[in-house]
Amino acid sequence: MALTREEKIEKIRLLEEKAIREERARIIPKLAFLYQPMRYKVARGGRGAGKSWEYARALLKLAVKRPLRILCTREVQKSIKDSVHKLLSDQIERMGYGDKYQILENEIRGTNGTLFIFAGLHDQTVESIKSFEGIDICWCEEAQAITKRSWSVLIPTIRKDGSEIWISYNPELESDETHQRFTINPPDDCISVLINYDDNPCFPEVLEKERIRCKRDDPDGYENIWEGKCKPAVVGAIYYKEVARAEEAGQICNLPYDPMLKVHIVMDIGWNDSLSVAFVQKIRSEVRIIDYIEDDHLTLDQLSADMKDKRYNWGKVWLPHDGFSGDLKSGGKSVYDLMKKLGWDVATRDEITEMDVEPGIKITRMMFGQLYIDRKKCERLIECLKRYRRRVNNSTQEESTPLHDEFSHGADCARYICINAENMRNEKTGSKLDLTGVFFR
Repeated sequence: MALTREEKIEKIRLLEEKAIREERARIIPKLAFLYQPMRYKVARGGRGAGKSWEYARALLKLAVKRPLRILCTREVQKSIKDSVHKLLSDQIERMGYGDKYQILENEIRGTNGTLFIFAGLHDQTVESIKSFEGIDICWCEEAQAITKRSWSVLIPTIRKDGSEIWISYNPELESDETHQRFTINPPDDCISVLINYDDNPCFPEVLEKERIRCKRDDPDGYENIWEGKCKPAVVGAIYYKEVARAEEAGQICNLPYDPMLKVHIVMDIGWNDSLSVAFVQKIRSEVRIIDYIEDDHLTLDQLSADMKDKRYNWGKVWLPHDGFSGDLKSGGKSVYDLMKKLGWDVATRDEITEMDVEPGIKITRMMFGQLYIDRKKCERLIECLKRYRRRVNNSTQEESTPLHDEFSHGADCARYICINAENMRNEKTGSKLDLTGVFFR
């Protein structure tokens, strides 16, 4: 018997209600902890895992049951378009919560008094962030980009009894602050899980095709994009592949000091009185970077004293070209002059190899297979190599010269090592060795 028009409408209504109930009830099993009380709730992983969707859905469900004040944040939010406002709005419609929430331009309000607010952390100060003290839940999206400074400002502010901090991110570097803080060394009151596409029961066919294509066409990026593994270096890093291969080959490792080999000192003299100093031993074709110092406003006499305390079997000091230029702050004396006066055997300008930046980068890439770097003592140098990248034109997206930033000093130091490695010797330099193992002129 044919249904009447009214019966058809009622049937459709019942089917829609059933679909909404099923949608509201659906939970990704690995993220069920979102509904349990815990100070820090952390999910990391690759594309297609459903992290952001599930975080949004869980917040909307919880905020229907009782009024909550929820801060949705990320490191940089230039406008509301950069936030999860649209994601939450879409989920409100999908879950049939249109009668429960009012979607405004810059916030979302619940009919029961719930409030979703949106803000970036980068521009917050200790004073400005005090307005968030009454927050029940703080959702930090794309948290891989959140800096140590931002975490130190945010966490003490979310201090209401029973308040929670929810964190979702796609890992970038293992050394990133968020990854170290909540995955490598998580606090006791933290649940931290890895979730990927194969944990998502609703993983769509269209993304499966994209995943297979990525695995075929971009094998280097696949593990990070789809399996949530940390990258060997930032995207666009000049030494991206070289660092990845060095990690894979075990060249970044524990490197003991060999007292039978000379320790050569390679210096980069940076802007704002920044100094990068690498300590290098060479045996046959191996170039071992066993130690590293990087500091701002470190005077040469302080540096000299710190180095002598290391009691290494010293070789030569290798300077960049500007190390031979006089400086008004030192009475016209050069770094070369000052280091010689402090008792160090400094390579003359004739002994060093000078080379422009781009040819030097090529040499460094060729030399990477011979480099061994101490993982612990040279942690900062490794970080610089992972983050050394080129300037990118915002309009054309074309790469140009290397970016001169906080990571370029260490990378420059590594370049000086590589272009001068052939000149480094283990023979005695004519210096007198005292009983502490420190050479003096």
